[in-house]
Amino acid sequence: MISVRKRTWLLVGLALWWCLTPVRVWGVSTSASAAVLMDADTGQVLYDQNGGRRMLIASTTKIMTALVALKYGNLSDTVTVSADALNLEEGSSVCYLKEGDQLTLEQCLYGLLIKSGNDAANAIAETVSGSSDAFVALMNQEAAALGAVDTHFVNPSGLHDENHYTTAYDLYLIFQEALKNETFRTIIHTDRYLTAYTSAAGERISVTWSTTNQYLTKEADAP
Repeated sequence: MISVRKRTWLLVGLALWWCLTPVRVWGVSTSASAAVLMDADTGQVLYDQNGGRRMLIASTTKIMTALVALKYGNLSDTVTVSADALNLEEGSSVCYLKEGDQLTLEQCLYGLLIKSGNDAANAIAETVSGSSDAFVALMNQEAAALGAVDTHFVNPSGLHDENHYTTAYDLYLIFQEALKNETFRTIIHTDRYLTAYTSAAGERISVTWSTTNQYLTKEADAP
C-alpha cells in the first residue's frame, strides 16, 4: 500500500491545476498544462509534461509562506494584524481578520493553509520578518537553497504578478521540504478548524475555518 505521505508527494506534480490544457498520465486525466510525477523515495522523474515551464502559482505560494514561517518563527508568537496586512486586492481569499486582531502564529498558519487567507499571509510575513518585503527575501532565499532555481516570489500570498512564478518541478521540491514539518502535515490534513482570538477592542472572536482543499471536502477525486 502506498503511504499517505508518498501519495501526497506524488500528487504535488499535478498542483498547477488552474491551467486548462488536458494532460493524461497513465490513465489519469488532469486539467494541468504542467505536471511532473515523481518517485517519492528516489526523486526520479517518472513523467514530465512541461515540468520546467515557468508559470504563475497563485495560492500554492502559501506552501513556501508556511515553510518560512515554521522555520523562522515560533508557533506561540503573537501576531497583531496591521492595516498594511489588510491592503488586499478586491476578491482576495481572506480569513476576515481586522486591524488590531491578535492571534498566535499557529492560528494564522491554519488560516493561511486551510482558509487560504491572504490577510493571514501578510500578517505572518510582517510578524516573522518585520515587513512583507523582508519575508519575501527569505522565501526566495529558501527556494534557492532547495534548488528551485526557476522560482521567484514577490509577495507571501500569491497575488498575480508576472515576476511571481514557479515550475511544477520546483513546486515539488518546495512541497517535499514542507512535508518534513509535522505541523505543516497536521494543518493540511485538517478540514475544519475552530479557534478564538482577540479583537482590537479586547473581545473574544470565535471562528470556524473550513478547508478549500477539494480533495479533503470530497468535491474532487484524488488522482
